[in-house]
Amino acid sequence: MSCISPRLFCANVRRAKVLQDLPLLEQTEEAIRLAQALVDRVPLPERAAVDALHVAIATVHGVDYLLTWNCTHIANATLRDPIESVCRENGYEPPAICTPDELLAEEGD
Repeated sequence: MSCISPRLFCANVRRAKVLQDLPLLEQTEEAIRLAQALVDRVPLPERAAVDALHVAIATVHGVDYLLTWNCTHIANATLRDPIESVCRENGYEPPAICTPDELLAEEGD
């Protein structure tokens, strides 16, 4: 049996409190279509379909920033332009995709 440390438990509680008031975004038909376009047109492996859906849901709902630690398939410098192009070609303005560190970085760092 594994046990969680009190420090880790407290961090998880703090995260849950921050997230509790955020609205959940629906997986709409529009988001599913956009996710399929991303999978079809961006060089993503098939296993990254859930990542494409993540981007699509945020895009369709007009999210300004999509924060992620997924630097393999989402916050990837080589994929950002193709992701943004596909979103725009489908009539959506994509969110700024970045890691939390990038968002919080101070100018001059």
